Amino acid sequence: MIELADGTRLRTWTTGSAIPQRFPVVMLHGGPGVPDYLAPVAGIIDDLCLVHRYDQRGVGGSRWEGEHTIARHVDDLASLLDAWGHDRVVLVGHSYGTNLAGYFLLAHPERVAGLIQIAGPFLDPWRDADRAAQRARRTGEQQTRLDELDAIEARTDAEEIEYLTLSWSTDHADRTRAWDWALSSARTLRPVNYAMNAQLNAAKKADPLESHVDELREHLPPGAVIIGGGGDSRPADALRRLGTRLDCEVVIVPDAGHHPWLEAPDQFGAAFRAAVEGQARRAG
Repeated sequence: MIELADGTRLRTWTTGSAIPQRFPVVMLHGGPGVPDYLAPVAGIIDDLCLVHRYDQRGVGGSRWEGEHTIARHVDDLASLLDAWGHDRVVLVGHSYGTNLAGYFLLAHPERVAGLIQIAGPFLDPWRDADRAAQRARRTGEQQTRLDELDAIEARTDAEEIEYLTLSWSTDHADRTRAWDWALSSARTLRPVNYAMNAQLNAAKKADPLESHVDELREHLPPGAVIIGGGGDSRPADALRRLGTRLDCEVVIVPDAGHHPWLEAPDQFGAAFRAAVEGQARRAG
């Protein structure tokens, strides 16, 4: 647990070992509104460098009540870097975590030695294609049930697990395993902080990263990489468009969904390790 200036205590994990002339990695989980789930991803690289993870304030072991803003979460990350004693780090974001990494890069470019983005951020237009893919991956009965559960103001625990499973099962391209993966997440990533989710999503819409692409490109560290899944409900073309505008490498893992380490562990692991090793070499 690391205590911040306002008294909030954030739950953190550190794995791997500090290696001379290799920058540490800090992982930023998605959501927003769920706790960290990136331990399996950290395990892919913790023989290469020091790896930090944390529950963002308001979720998991980082209990907190209050208004969530992008600026507050950016400040939290800066405070954690100070507490860990790091001037510069490689940021690894997943899903919403890619947005947080982007906002942090805009605010503190001098502290970002490398940037690896997984399954995001997506450049508009992408939401209509995502909704269409999600709908195609649900049966009519599943969609009806999801709508019923969504209309319930206070769901029971069993209803919440069913709701999250129905919501998250479309993240996975492998339809034979999608339900089990989503069910496992629904059982472990609760309770969801829906207020946090709504506030930070509203903040993203009010000041979208898309309006800062030129500034992001200016501050982007050398060797930045975007890794996505070709089977994600969110269109891979949106990642390719962003990569073109940022002039950075984009790796699309075929047949993998929004969590590519689950569906294509070997291909994702090779791409991810290569990206981390590339960032580390630039520390020499």
